[in-house]
Amino acid sequence: MSWAGKILRVDLTAGTVKSEPLNMTWAREYLGSRGLATKYLVEETDPKVDALSAANKMIWATGPLTGTMASTGGRYTVVTKGPLTGAIACSNSGGYWGAELRMAGWDMVIVEGASAKPVYLLIQDDVAELRDASTLWGKTVWETEATLKKTHQDPLLRVSCIGGAGEQRVLFAAIMNDLHRAAGRSGVGAVMGSKNLKAVAVRGTEGVGNLADAKEFMRVTAEKKKILADNGVTGQGLPTYGTQVLMNVINEMGALPTRNHKDVAFEGAKDISAEAMATPRATDGKKQLVTNQACFGCTIACGRISKIDKGHFTVETKPQYWGASGGLEYEAAWALGAANGVNDLEALQYANLICNEHGMDPISFGATIGAVMELCEMGVLTKEQLGIDAEWGSARALAHFAEITAKGEGFGREIAQGSKRLCEKYGHPELSMSVKGQEFPAYDSRGIQGMGLTYATSNRGACHLRSYTVASEVLGIPVKTDPLTAEGKPELVIAFQDATAAFDSAGICIFTSFAWGLADVAPQVAAACGPEFTLENLAKIGERIWNMERDYNNRAGFTSKDDNLPPRLLNEPAKTGPAKGLVSKLPEMLPKYYAARGWDTEGRLKPETRARLGL
Repeated sequence: MSWAGKILRVDLTAGTVKSEPLNMTWAREYLGSRGLATKYLVEETDPKVDALSAANKMIWATGPLTGTMASTGGRYTVVTKGPLTGAIACSNSGGYWGAELRMAGWDMVIVEGASAKPVYLLIQDDVAELRDASTLWGKTVWETEATLKKTHQDPLLRVSCIGGAGEQRVLFAAIMNDLHRAAGRSGVGAVMGSKNLKAVAVRGTEGVGNLADAKEFMRVTAEKKKILADNGVTGQGLPTYGTQVLMNVINEMGALPTRNHKDVAFEGAKDISAEAMATPRATDGKKQLVTNQACFGCTIACGRISKIDKGHFTVETKPQYWGASGGLEYEAAWALGAANGVNDLEALQYANLICNEHGMDPISFGATIGAVMELCEMGVLTKEQLGIDAEWGSARALAHFAEITAKGEGFGREIAQGSKRLCEKYGHPELSMSVKGQEFPAYDSRGIQGMGLTYATSNRGACHLRSYTVASEVLGIPVKTDPLTAEGKPELVIAFQDATAAFDSAGICIFTSFAWGLADVAPQVAAACGPEFTLENLAKIGERIWNMERDYNNRAGFTSKDDNLPPRLLNEPAKTGPAKGLVSKLPEMLPKYYAARGWDTEGRLKPETRARLGL
């Protein structure tokens, strides 16, 4: 087996840490990472728990392929009940932290209770202890990581931590590692802040072994890496342009949500695209993009490292932002840019740096600013309230809002509540582009119909990473489907949802699915964990995980009424592009989705579905 076989349980209220054996029955039923951690959360907490109370738990979890030779085996997840949504939260991150935890000999860390004072958890192989973090509280993500490495005289220490956003319980606060990798969505950082837990620092020197068939594992992982290398997306597009390769593609097909989803194409898309990042600036003759970067064990290397223009108004007096740091990904560039009508690439990079430095989800932040700008356009919000003119396209407003939200100042405290609560407060709930309280990512569901069903049914609120039908509807992977029709989309979404749950739970990156199917993952898991992990079993595990998450949400109080989209997408047709005249066809797709899932008309698991999946 590839699991380490033990978990670390941390009781912050009592100030204790202890080792426990991993429940191997659950491991074989839910695999690891997302699936296994959710199983522990479901068994140990009340779904109706207040997400920011001591009774909520949070779990850092790796998968059986994390830390191994499998390509992209550096992923970990943070599972908890999310404060932004009140639903299950499972946020995935890359970098090196996950592999380090496995190399220290642990599958997961379960944190319960809340500390009376700021603390951090230090893990050095099989020794773990809570340390005082009073001098770290108030520090940024970047300062926290540097301080911990210096304190412990170990530059290879890996740190998963929160910045000021998590401390202030911004409802879309992220947990950051390796400076700019993020467990970004649903407000997991706010839960960490509510527990007075500043960081989890790990150093592992034991390595990852214990493979069921080491020789076969080396053979099959080498074979699958070649598939990634030979694929046009994972071998060429993502390494060269990163996820930002999509900006112009999605814009040209009329599915780039613009100005809070009022429009489906952005006239300034080319200015904030991957191509723009790689083009020398007129101001200093330098490119914003410096290089690409890979997470642990990754043969794709889609990450971006960028340098901002030192003369840009956002940083001309702030040299701390002049160095090379995490660059724009597609979702962040869209949320900070097109969603608000901003085409100033350097302003987008500045807001992105602020999100990384203070630990905020740029998707929810940027999308919330879109709602603010629309409320401002309507005259509902004023310059006096906001502290700045916030018309569409204002780069200065974007930078201002990033700063005050990160610092918890002025109107930033209201932005920190997310678009759902903000729009409800000001009398226009219909302007929140969200599902279950979580803001949409960068695909308009009038132009890519499968994504509308994906958003509506996502267990953690609106999310593209739970069922990336863009692969099929836009890129033709694994088969091409028509993005403008509803036909076949329920089955397509289900297939993507279940497969993604299995990919996540194995501990690998979902981007491998541009080249791999479950048939490629299964032999790697089998070589690591045992021959029982066939293609059929892995598919069933994915389905089991999805239904477990759904059942948790149902017991938390969510109903079929929460599987919906904002009125704008259901009633206001796209104005331009291939989808001109179309609205989301969710009402046509959702009943078919429920039936195909084996749920009743209210979106609840039928007894036979529960029995078939062993739930």
